[in-house]
Amino acid sequence: MKTRLKNAFASRINAIGLPILALCWVCFFWGTTWIASKEGVRHMPALQLAGIRQFIGGIFFVAYFVFKKAPWPKGKQWKAIFILSILNFVLSNGLSTWGVKYISSGLGAIIGAIFPLWIVFITLFRGERIARLSVLGLIVSFSGVCVVFFDHLADLLNPDFRFGILLSLFATVSWAFGSLYTKKKAASFNPYFSLGLQMLISSTILLAITGATGTGINITSIPANSWLAIGYLTIIGSILTFIAFIYMLQRLPPEINSIYAYINPIVAVLLGALIFGEPLTMSIVIGGCVTLCGLYTVNYSMRKSKI
Repeated sequence: MKTRLKNAFASRINAIGLPILALCWVCFFWGTTWIASKEGVRHMPALQLAGIRQFIGGIFFVAYFVFKKAPWPKGKQWKAIFILSILNFVLSNGLSTWGVKYISSGLGAIIGAIFPLWIVFITLFRGERIARLSVLGLIVSFSGVCVVFFDHLADLLNPDFRFGILLSLFATVSWAFGSLYTKKKAASFNPYFSLGLQMLISSTILLAITGATGTGINITSIPANSWLAIGYLTIIGSILTFIAFIYMLQRLPPEINSIYAYINPIVAVLLGALIFGEPLTMSIVIGGCVTLCGLYTVNYSMRKSKI
């Protein structure tokens, strides 16, 4: 009887406790990756940093599945993997990493959280109807972003700052397309193996770009701080947190697992203020909260309407 109760309790913990733990991990540690990226790009080209990070992470994933003799993707699965490597890693991760070279990590995280708004816009351009609640969420989120940028009006005169904002915005657009493509082309292929292949493909492209443009630096010239950032981004951001992310997606309802999108920017803003002394003004606090409330409204409406 005791053994039966013990097994039932352990099963209950695995069913609820581990997915929630995975969610908490994603909520916090993906927020910290903005800080690590900011530190890394202080001393080396952003695309090179993203390429090295993705290469090491991809090697870990692929080597594991090769060792386990897992089947490789076939036919159209390769097409989906290649497209997702471009959308989610070359463009989204590469551009967002490049963006924080010119803007604060907290601001980059707030911009990164608005990708659901692009999903709604893409849906509109397709000629599909959207719920009024989504429209309300768009208005609220846009109002919040305006408040956030109130303290940065003078910074908009700086070309580097504008460039960083544009890079970060394009990164969110790419992530939105990647999210929609994943939903549409969800394959039966192992998502963890697919993730590793996406990282390897994207790292090859990113490192080829830095090599062809002459923007990369010699690997021996990369300072210790950047290597530490790469190590953190690889182990925590690219391996452990992605494992936790996919695990929670498979076991938690959407209304719960989407919480990470609202907590990541908060973690990034607070740590950016503590570690880098980035400004934490009332405009950022109020505007960030309003933006996240609007995003929650959009996400809730999308789930309800099954967009």
